[in-house]
Amino acid sequence: MPTPALSHVFFDIGGVLGTNGWDREQRALAREQFSLEDEVEQRHQEVSSEFEVGYLNLEGYLECTVFFRPRPFTRDDFADFMRAQSIPDRDAIALARQLAARTDLALMTLNNESEALNLHRIEAFGLRDIFTAFLSSCWLGERKPTLRYFQRALALTQVVPARSLFIDDREQNLEPARRLGMDTILFHDAAQLKQELGQRSLL
Repeated sequence: MPTPALSHVFFDIGGVLGTNGWDREQRALAREQFSLEDEVEQRHQEVSSEFEVGYLNLEGYLECTVFFRPRPFTRDDFADFMRAQSIPDRDAIALARQLAARTDLALMTLNNESEALNLHRIEAFGLRDIFTAFLSSCWLGERKPTLRYFQRALALTQVVPARSLFIDDREQNLEPARRLGMDTILFHDAAQLKQELGQRSLL
């Protein structure tokens, strides 16, 4: 049987379209910048799931993880630092923009992100005019790499898995997508992504 033509391309944001928003590296920088104790990371681990699936907003997250005791800096100072860690990958975004110009493809994101950082990155990276939907953990109530996350995304879009492509920088996130029949690309850099998109006749 011939391979069905792709109709949807799903992009991860952190690690593909830009830096990770609030991952291990960014949190380590924050502990150094603000002279925070190791307990902050332990507290993050306790509430990270609730933060990313939308059960805990930014104010509640900061209260639980950083401002459980008086600090010589403000919540705004810390939130500004969190947002500043988001740096776009202009080359990868340019490839997404090229795909979005095609009339036979719909582009959407599939990412784990808290609502506050997700909204910031959509705006800061200029993603609203590229993607038609943002299927983020904070709005789906599930996180990658659970199978339920991808099942919900596919149900919401009503896309045939075999006609969809998912791009992510972590193999563990690609495995459940493949189990459901989606095509996948493990992202390393924009040059490699361009080559693999070309192999699929998308560029």
